[in-house]
Amino acid sequence: MTSRPAVVAFDIIGTVFSLEPLRGPLAGLGLPPGALELWFAEGLRDAFALAATGSFQPFRSVLDAALEQVLAEHGRSATAAQRSDVLDGMKRLSPHADAGEAFRTLGDAGIRIVALSNGAAASTRSLLEAAGLIRHVELVLSVEDVGLSKPRREVYEHAARQAGVEPGALALIACHPWDIHGARTAGLSAGYVARGRPFPAVMQAPDVSGESLSEVARAFAAM
Repeated sequence: MTSRPAVVAFDIIGTVFSLEPLRGPLAGLGLPPGALELWFAEGLRDAFALAATGSFQPFRSVLDAALEQVLAEHGRSATAAQRSDVLDGMKRLSPHADAGEAFRTLGDAGIRIVALSNGAAASTRSLLEAAGLIRHVELVLSVEDVGLSKPRREVYEHAARQAGVEPGALALIACHPWDIHGARTAGLSAGYVARGRPFPAVMQAPDVSGESLSEVARAFAAM
């Protein structure tokens, strides 16, 4: 049976903060509603390709290049300034409704919290501050500190070192199966926020699963 983690690392983009506010700005560039998921998936694909080859670019740069690709795929174009306006929306994402409850549940259980994002540390901190969540967070960590994107194991090992624990004492909470898989292969425990999506059988399974952030947090706190 999995032991209660000493520290929980939250993935940020998509897991704690919803990408939904970006759907409107993308529509403003002439893209269909489903372009939000396509754009983010293509950005992740390119970040993964860089990481797999030992290369790195800031996530904003990767998403900008992916946005240009998605626009072209839909017969659209946008200036660099227009794309930048959309990307600036990443700084104004809203937290999922139960994010605060999840953070409080872990804190009340004596579990330390860190943020671990493919985004820049400064942007992550700003999101957490605007949402009133930063008071729960001990460390704000970015893949930029490592020069490799998740799901490279070096990122999760870096998070454990910064938190001052062994990988086995650190858990990741994420809504992305690829992130869960990366954490598990690095020796972390992991909690999957399903939100209606089954976990792929081809990847290393999470230790706990739940439909919401708060449900996964309660499962860790109850260990």
